[in-house]
Amino acid sequence: MNSLLSASATEIARMIHTKQISSVEVTTANLERIKAVNPDLNAVVQLCEERALSEAAMCDAELARGESRGPLHGVPFTLKDSHDTEGIISTGGTTGRSEYIPDKDSPPTARMRAAGGVLMGKTNTPELTFGSVTDNLVYGRTNNPYDLRRTPGGSSGGAAAIIAACGSPLDLGSDTGGSIRGPSNFCGIAGLKPTTGRVPRTGHIVPPGGPRDSFTVIGPMARRVEDLWLAFPLITGSDQRDPYIVDMPIGDPKSVNVKGMRIAVYDDNGIMSPSPEVAEAVRIASDALSGAGATVTSETPAVVTEATKVADDSREAWGEAYTRGLLANYGTTRIGPILDSRLQDANERALTVDGIAGFQDDIDRLRIEMMTFMDNFDAILCPVAARPAPLHDDQVNTNRGGYTHIYNMTGWPGVVVRANTSTEGLPVGVQIITKPWREDLGVKLAAVVEAATGGWRAPEL
Repeated sequence: MNSLLSASATEIARMIHTKQISSVEVTTANLERIKAVNPDLNAVVQLCEERALSEAAMCDAELARGESRGPLHGVPFTLKDSHDTEGIISTGGTTGRSEYIPDKDSPPTARMRAAGGVLMGKTNTPELTFGSVTDNLVYGRTNNPYDLRRTPGGSSGGAAAIIAACGSPLDLGSDTGGSIRGPSNFCGIAGLKPTTGRVPRTGHIVPPGGPRDSFTVIGPMARRVEDLWLAFPLITGSDQRDPYIVDMPIGDPKSVNVKGMRIAVYDDNGIMSPSPEVAEAVRIASDALSGAGATVTSETPAVVTEATKVADDSREAWGEAYTRGLLANYGTTRIGPILDSRLQDANERALTVDGIAGFQDDIDRLRIEMMTFMDNFDAILCPVAARPAPLHDDQVNTNRGGYTHIYNMTGWPGVVVRANTSTEGLPVGVQIITKPWREDLGVKLAAVVEAATGGWRAPEL
């Protein structure tokens, strides 16, 4: 396999800027890799080969004139199909948009391209991004590159699968209940869920607003932790459309001193106990951080079990009226079994108006209790999921009792990095959660774990 395909996006950007390689060369290599592995994976659902090569040639010509668009100049990337892309079919996994072609890019997409990124295509997602399994009626099911019988997770499963398989160095996912972190974990790559309010959701299949607006965020996914910070600063900040975005300062991971940082570690949330390899991944990561000078304490937040249950219940509390509204807005009349099952569950679990008022009080109380816990810590280290990637026939679609949804409820940033390998040869990651607006801390700590464990490893595909 061409060594360019396993290079980090940061390294690719450096080599393009120093003219060691051309954008056309690396873009061609990635496009050929996509065409080689995608029949097995079904990860890339729209390939923009001619357009990508034209843009890559333009980037090379600009660089020859001494011009650069930005940090991603000439770097190829893919994009989750939940983001609007000008001139490219953008379905969001729902049949009502099976032929929808936006006339402009979503703000994160536009910012990636303005910084010089070369868009190669769109990656698969479950319908409306609502699912921990990447499957829909438009494009079908995506497979895990480490074992085609297994799921890459959801909802950014196509992104994680093609990145891990060396078909793309970079993608933008979205995360409402673990949709960046879960697939990153199951596919052994790095992923960043930013703080709620960092990145605009305008032009996303789940737009700003709705009863769980604070849960949904946009963030980068890549093979290497350093690449998360290559993309993250580019996509942040208000677009004057998403009313919930806050223009907060961004720190620098290079300025973070791990020595003396206080880290709480837990491997069991009291609902879904981890498998031995998951618990071992947490131990390995804990040892790496301790070895780097951090103060590591085995301590589970007292509220974590209750908060996990409430975060799970938030999916059905409003009876999925918002989801039904989205489907109607997009003209979708036929939905897949995963979303249909979710809607049926919501009907049974929906709360009354009085119940919703009390439920919202519970969410606010638990957010406060979690923040109080973090008074004594800089970060939390815990599992991403209780098991490695499940077989397609064994997957738990609702992912209730998991380790990710709670941190959508708090709105805190989280970074995933591979830390271990299961007996079946599957990746096992950990997530590092930090206080709001401190993505720099999470990325720095994840880089320490990556340096100690090696992080991503190529699948035999």
